[in-house]
Amino acid sequence: MDAEELAARWRERLDAWAIPAEILARAPRDPWGHSPERFAARTDKALAERDEGPTMTRVAEALPEGGTLLDVGAGVGAASLPLHGRLGRLYAVDSSSAMLDALTERADKLDLPVTAVEGRWPDVSGETPVADVAVCAHVVYNVPDLPAFLRALDEHASRRVVLELSHRHPMAWMTPLWQHFHGVDRPVRPVAEDCVALAAALGYAVRVEEREAPLERFGSLDELAASVCRRLCLDPGRAGEVAGTVVELGMWPVPRDRWVTVWWE
Repeated sequence: MDAEELAARWRERLDAWAIPAEILARAPRDPWGHSPERFAARTDKALAERDEGPTMTRVAEALPEGGTLLDVGAGVGAASLPLHGRLGRLYAVDSSSAMLDALTERADKLDLPVTAVEGRWPDVSGETPVADVAVCAHVVYNVPDLPAFLRALDEHASRRVVLELSHRHPMAWMTPLWQHFHGVDRPVRPVAEDCVALAAALGYAVRVEEREAPLERFGSLDELAASVCRRLCLDPGRAGEVAGTVVELGMWPVPRDRWVTVWWE
């Protein structure tokens, strides 16, 4: 299968994740939104524990001392700030100014120079410098036009591109809850193998590693219930009902996902 057909399938499968309009219309909050506080907690954990997983390893081994790193979809910097000791500068791209502010605050404390670029990739690639290495962690399931996204990453890395993504769509674990509360089936694909196949079809000599996610999805059942209410467009007042359903369906604790690292020179 060629890159054009694989790209079309990727887009169609992502489009299938759209929330039905009648459910979305009842949403008290944006169901696709993300909490800067939760991202910040993940970054602080990564800084404290110095994760030596494959993504961090593949980025670090390609970085020269005092080198430059481009982090696309940086969030609060979980995939980049732990490497502050060997970085000369970090270029951080994210569509959220709140995320970039939190990242910059932590980078300042680490004496790491940061150039923050607010916007969506690859829309802002023209104003983003080329770096030694480009890293992009847990973003591609939000990217309909994956070829353009990957090509721009490749063009902005002089040494290596490193991707990290979950083996399945990050919302896939909630499928039984969609069925329970809305009678809606969720898609099965895309999965990480679809991203790998497309990158290879684009001509990149991809290499792949997989591991168990180093983080629990949620620290408590209450945290899970609040998140599910948002993602399923439910009133926050139903959190107790959600928690009870999760337990009844045998979904707590939530099993850790598999994380996939993809890289090429």
